[in-house]
Amino acid sequence: MWAPQPLDSFRYNLHVKTWDAIVVGGGVIGLCCALELSRRQRRVLIIERGELGREASSAAGGMLAYCDPHTPEQLQPLCNASAGMYPELVLELEEETGVHIDLRREGAIAFFDHGESPPSGQALSPEELARLEPKLVAPLQGHLLPEATVDPRKLVEALSKAVHRRGVDVSSGSAVVEVEMSTRKVTAVRTEKSRYPAPFVINCAGAWASAVAPVPFRTRPVKGQMLAVVPQHHEHFPLRHVVRHGKNYLIPRSDGRIVIGTTVEEAGYDKHVDPATIQSLHQQATFLLPEIGEGRILEAWSGLRPGTPDGRPMIGETSYGGYLAATGHYRDGILLAPITGRIIAALVCGETPEYDLLPFSAERFL
Repeated sequence: MWAPQPLDSFRYNLHVKTWDAIVVGGGVIGLCCALELSRRQRRVLIIERGELGREASSAAGGMLAYCDPHTPEQLQPLCNASAGMYPELVLELEEETGVHIDLRREGAIAFFDHGESPPSGQALSPEELARLEPKLVAPLQGHLLPEATVDPRKLVEALSKAVHRRGVDVSSGSAVVEVEMSTRKVTAVRTEKSRYPAPFVINCAGAWASAVAPVPFRTRPVKGQMLAVVPQHHEHFPLRHVVRHGKNYLIPRSDGRIVIGTTVEEAGYDKHVDPATIQSLHQQATFLLPEIGEGRILEAWSGLRPGTPDGRPMIGETSYGGYLAATGHYRDGILLAPITGRIIAALVCGETPEYDLLPFSAERFL
C-alpha cells in the first residue's frame, strides 16, 4: 500500500538537476559538441573519465590535413567544411579565453608515393622546393598543400575555458558504465559513482566508446608515439611548413619546437613510450631535415586514436532515441571536431544536417 513520503523527499526530487544533453568524453570532439550546444542555449553536462582533453586530443599533432589522398571519399566534404571553420573558431576562442592556439597557415609540403596525388595542391619543382624549404632533403616529388595546423593542447585549453564560461557542467574522474534506456529511449547516464538524467546522450568517448553499454560501438585504440625537438639554432626557424611523408610528419610550432610523428600500433590500451621507437622517429626526421639531428628532444609521448573497422568515424543518430555517436575519428579528430560539433548540435535541436550521415552510422557494423 502506498504511504505518503516526507515533505523533504518531495523537495529533493523537485530539485534533482537535469540536462538537455550529456556528452560522454571530454576530448576535442566532446568539447566542440558541448560548445555548439551551449550556443543554442542547451544545458550540457560533460562526463570525462579522466581530465578534459588529456587523452588523444592532447597527444595529437594538430594537422588540419584535409588534402590527404588517403581520406575516404565520403569523408572529404566534412574535412573540407571543418577545415574552413577553423579561422573563425580560433579567433572566437582566442578573444574569449586569451589562449593563443597557434593557428599556422603556411601550408604543408607532402611527398606521396608514385601514383598518388592530393585532391588539391601545387606540384613543386626542385627549385621551388629549395626556395620554400632550403634545409629540407626531398625524397620524392613534393606538393604544396593549402593546409594549416593548430596546437592541440592550446586548443583543448581554450575550449575547456570557453565551455566553463558558457555554463557547461563537467563531471571528471569517473567513467561512464551505462547509458540507461526506457523503451529504447535515453533516460540517463550512469557512472561508477552517480546517475545523471537527460533525454540526449552523445558518445564522444574515443577509444573507450566501445566500453559504454548498451550499444557496442566498434572503436579500438590505435597507439601513436611522438616527440618534440628544439633545433640547436631554433631562432633561425629551420622549418616553416609542415612536412608529410607517409605516416611520418614534421610540424613546426611558432615557439620554435618541431613535433615529430608518428607510429601506428595495434597495442591495446598500452601507452608506454618506447625509447627505441622514439629514437627511430628522430632518425627518420633527420633524413628529411638534417638539422633536427643536432636538436634537443624536449619530450616524448603516446596517445590512443579511436580507430574503426573501415577507417570512417561514427557521427549521428542511432536506433536508440536520443543516443548519438561522435567517435572513431582516428587520425582526423582535431580536423573534424568543429563540423562534428555542429552536426551533433543540429541533431539534438531537431534539425536536418546538410551532410549525408549514412556512411558514418554507428550501427553499420552491427
